[in-house]
Formats: sequence, structure tokens, C-alpha cells
Amino acid sequence: MIIVPVKEGENIDRALKKFKRKFEKTGVIKELRNRQHYSKPSVIKREEKLHAIYKQMLQQQEQ
Repeated sequence: MIIVPVKEGENIDRALKKFKRKFEKTGVIKELRNRQHYSKPSVIKREEKLHAIYKQMLQQQEQ
């Protein structure tokens, strides 16, 4: 359960923004979208491998 403490006099928009940020970090929506269709294990492994290669290239460019 996500709990967002609201301080006295704090704007409700700011509290809502905090809630949305916490909800985004939990990854519920991302998982829900992934579960809507079946992905073969080989496709999942291929995507993970491509993502790892992409991250490694970014790290090399940074250095």
C-alpha cells in the first residue's frame, strides 16, 4: 500500500504528484502491460540482451 504523508498546509497537487511518482516506481502499470500478451521466453531473453548491450554502450560513451 502506498502512503503519502500530507503536511499541514501542503498543496493537494503536490501530494498527488508524490503519489504518482511512488506509484510509477512500483512498476505496477509496466507489469500489467507485459501480462496483457504472452511473450516467448526466447523473445524476452533477446530483449534483455539488447537492453544490456545498449546500457554497456552508454557506459562506454560516458567514460
